[in-house]
Amino acid sequence: MIKFNIPPYVGKEKEYISQAIDSHKICGDGEFTRKCSLWLEEKTGTSKALLTTSCTHATEMSAILAGIQPGDEVIMPSYTFVSTADAFVLRGAKAVFVDIRPDTLNIDETLIEEAITDKTKAIVPVHYAGVSCEMDQIMQIAAEHDLMVIEDAAQGLMSTYKGRPLGTIGDFGCISFHETKNYSMGEGGCLLIRDEDYIERAEIVREKGTNRSKFFRGQIDKYTWVDAGSSYLPSELNAAYLYAQLEEADTINAGRLLAWSRYYENLQPLMKSGKIELPYVPEYCRHNAHMFYIKTRDINERTALIAALKERDISAVFHYIPLHGSPAGQKFGRFSGEDKYTTKESERLLRLPMYYGLSLEDVDLVCSVICDFYQ
Repeated sequence: MIKFNIPPYVGKEKEYISQAIDSHKICGDGEFTRKCSLWLEEKTGTSKALLTTSCTHATEMSAILAGIQPGDEVIMPSYTFVSTADAFVLRGAKAVFVDIRPDTLNIDETLIEEAITDKTKAIVPVHYAGVSCEMDQIMQIAAEHDLMVIEDAAQGLMSTYKGRPLGTIGDFGCISFHETKNYSMGEGGCLLIRDEDYIERAEIVREKGTNRSKFFRGQIDKYTWVDAGSSYLPSELNAAYLYAQLEEADTINAGRLLAWSRYYENLQPLMKSGKIELPYVPEYCRHNAHMFYIKTRDINERTALIAALKERDISAVFHYIPLHGSPAGQKFGRFSGEDKYTTKESERLLRLPMYYGLSLEDVDLVCSVICDFYQ
């Protein structure tokens, strides 16, 4: 059987988890948390990287730091995971959904400005499949309207936009280390902070509203409750698992890109004959092979292809159900303008198996079944 996803494992995870256990420091912000944070800061160039219990929680932290209040509006695509909206809805804000581009499936930057009202406080671009949104235009719009930009870079570690790592362009960037991501700690995430002015409060919010981080650095002789916060600090055991993969990040990235390129090469004839569409990556973007998808003619064809792959023990899946059509989306959000592509493209998209260690022979088999289906 060819599984859709196998969580990354490079071989040192158990050793590092044992080291964390032996250190008798497993609650977080120990040696491995520091190593992960330092690696992320050096790799991305961000001012501060704070590991969190999930990308959802990183986004919640960004909403707090951005000062999102009840009645505010936050602009985002509807084609995204629920966490993108949840983080702001929990603060009492309304999600304002904007249509996506049919090529990258990212938010259509040309439609953002017309969605802005006097209640708008932030724009949340989602870098789908690790391919960047059009960040220059988004940042320009944000500057003109005095809005925060919070990048949902859940899928974007190791990807860049015009040479800049995703998650470091906006005010805040949120990265996922869920087991389905390129680098994993099971459940986990990271908040990237661009401007140093936000670091101290971010540490406080992450540590349940206390100045505990300053205490552990020896900057104060005791810590206390100084602000509203929550428990966003991941276990040291999770960080130990993650650090083994960060050490091999380039190797993992290269392996995924090799499989991605093999898919693209094998399926090009079907694209050229008009049977399917393949992923589009703008020339100024470097992607991380987070996923490989194809777009079929319609939902019926996709359903039949999923069944054909399943008959050969190959697991392939569709992706997001647009948020604006869901019960919560209708309750907590609204769609700005016309849904020209969001629903249409979501019903055509099919994700193929993609993980570190996927063999080229398995990629070839998947492609062979797809080609047979269309023949």
